[in-house]
Amino acid sequence: MKALRFAALGDSLTEGIGDPVDGGLRGWAALLAAGLALPEEPVEFRNFAVSGAQTADVRRRQLPGALAFGPDVVSVVVGVNDTLRRTFDIHAVAAHLDAVYGAFAERGAVVLTACLPDPGAMLGLPGALARPLARRQHAVNSVVHALSKRHGAVHLHAADGDWVADRAMWSVDRLHPGERGHRLFAARFHTLLAASGMPRGPAPDVEPERPAPSRSAGFWWLATAGTGWVARRCTDLLPQLVALAADEVRHGLRGTSARLDLRASAGVAAALSALTASPDVSRATS
Repeated sequence: MKALRFAALGDSLTEGIGDPVDGGLRGWAALLAAGLALPEEPVEFRNFAVSGAQTADVRRRQLPGALAFGPDVVSVVVGVNDTLRRTFDIHAVAAHLDAVYGAFAERGAVVLTACLPDPGAMLGLPGALARPLARRQHAVNSVVHALSKRHGAVHLHAADGDWVADRAMWSVDRLHPGERGHRLFAARFHTLLAASGMPRGPAPDVEPERPAPSRSAGFWWLATAGTGWVARRCTDLLPQLVALAADEVRHGLRGTSARLDLRASAGVAAALSALTASPDVSRATS
């Protein structure tokens, strides 16, 4: 009996950070894999995701192995780490994602994609610091929306909604879902696949097996692993983020903040137009 093959590509979200189990990490993709199994059709699941991965890493390091695996279903959820780097380039993000989505779509795989919340809001950064990150994440989400449509992907709108504001959905680091969030993420993808007509098993249970992290656990994370995480990101991003925040303040004082949004939208449109795409792709940026 041929097993359904499911490959998961991406970063720490798909690797399973925030959903530890005995012996390692689980995460939403593993939960979804269990929900795709039918009595007469088991699922062979392989997780290629790596913490810290950017879109370039997915294309260059994860894509070859995943293609060799030959998946029937593949998830590609990535992009937040790109926004947290001084080298952020929406043109490069669009080119990498187009290549990855296209490689699987051409082979007839069902491609799963998602737009994600912006990290500045999740971390509770001050407005002048958060808005540049939000603008970057919106640009990535716009590209993901457009290219998902182009390649016929099953797309999950996860950038906003009640689940983003619900602290019970998130782990102590405020950036990764906790067990409840991973379960909801998997269940929402399961619902989309069911609506598309794909045969599937029972939906993943959305109720967690373990208690949510306590407030003291959050402080402990920040004092230990969290400090290192922030330091690594700040070394790369902070000088540029400060400059972006200063630019944000200047435009705010002049009443010209809308120009920053228009500039970002123009960048998305240019990035999509640069791809070898159908004429309507560059307009599908919402």
